[in-house]
Amino acid sequence: MHASQSLYQIGQLMCEATREILWHSAGDQLRSRASGAALRCRVGSGQATYHRYDSRRKLHLINYGLRMIAAKQQATSAEGWLSTREIQGRGYFGGELSTLNLLAHTCCHEFAHLVQYSAGHRTYGSVHNRHFYDILDRLHGSGTAEETRQFLLRESKRGGIQIPDTAFELPDRTKPSRQWHVGEPVSFGEGARRREGEIIRVNRKTCTVQGTGMARGSRYRVPLSMLRKIG
Repeated sequence: MHASQSLYQIGQLMCEATREILWHSAGDQLRSRASGAALRCRVGSGQATYHRYDSRRKLHLINYGLRMIAAKQQATSAEGWLSTREIQGRGYFGGELSTLNLLAHTCCHEFAHLVQYSAGHRTYGSVHNRHFYDILDRLHGSGTAEETRQFLLRESKRGGIQIPDTAFELPDRTKPSRQWHVGEPVSFGEGARRREGEIIRVNRKTCTVQGTGMARGSRYRVPLSMLRKIG
């Protein structure tokens, strides 16, 4: 099976879990608030993952991005996501990170935005606020998040779709910083976006790189995970 097809199938399962578990558990209450509001879930081709509400059509939309799903397949690309920090920082699913836990939590995260918006607690500049986390905490505390997780696990196995549930640990970013040194030639980026330069400052999570060659005259702050030694 082609990788993108597999990711799309995972996204479709996330849509099903959102409708069958999360929307089903709170749908009547939400529909009564918005006089018949409905929910549509879809899988987008990019990274963007979000909730929006169309007041004219009375339609909630939740979009799950394929690139987001791909990023949460391994620790190195999952560490930058808010869902990762929420699982660890708030103890969701026992604080354990895995692709299954991250994707189940992503469903809950976006649905929490839906509930937050319906209750009138989402405003410009105040999105991940106290009201949002009260809702998210309830989804986990009530067992609804675990039910969502079990739905993804059960239906993926039934459909022959791989959603790894093996726990992984995030890379220790305090150690890699010690391998880089001021004056060292490095590269970063891929293909047409590849750049070369020389490290002029080593930070805890990034290095400041002065461009060389075609990038001469430019300065970049590059995450440690993106740096490659030259030579």
